Amino acid sequence: MEDSRIVQLYWDRNEQAIPATSEKYGNYCAPIARNILGNSEDTEECVNDTYLHAWNAMPPHRPAVLSTFLGKITRNLSFNRYQHNTAQKRGGGETMVVLDELAEIVSDTERVEQVVDRRELVRAMNGFLGRLPSGKRSIFICRYWYFDSISDIALRFGKTENHISVILNRLRKKLHDYLCERGFEL
Repeated sequence: MEDSRIVQLYWDRNEQAIPATSEKYGNYCAPIARNILGNSEDTEECVNDTYLHAWNAMPPHRPAVLSTFLGKITRNLSFNRYQHNTAQKRGGGETMVVLDELAEIVSDTERVEQVVDRRELVRAMNGFLGRLPSGKRSIFICRYWYFDSISDIALRFGKTENHISVILNRLRKKLHDYLCERGFEL
């Protein structure tokens, strides 16, 4: 099914949006969650929560690229679950539970300067990625957006793990230099 049709199902509040999304993007979202969380139970829950978050976001939001929209939701939910899981191991997890409860009623307290700084950083990183050859950009995104393992990236690109590690190390150094040149304190 076309993405525009799936989005329209959400806008029409048609429950078929969820199975259509799962069928088309389940195999896209699951590896994102699995690479962050490392277990199938949490992965499945985060992917299912992705569909719920998409349901709650549309309307009013109409994503331009559905896969990116769903991938970002999955990634954020997976990070939240990861933080929750690791907080539980440190001391019962009550702090994260309380913060999650408060997050539902407290608005974002981020200062305007922080928002502007983050937007500038995102623009700078997009500029850096836009200047990379497509192969290196893909390797960078596989590692730092999708959290793919070095071995998976090496297999996908037909290179050795050592070669991928060297490429990533050089890209991180170039990114550091690029951001420093633009006035970011790292």
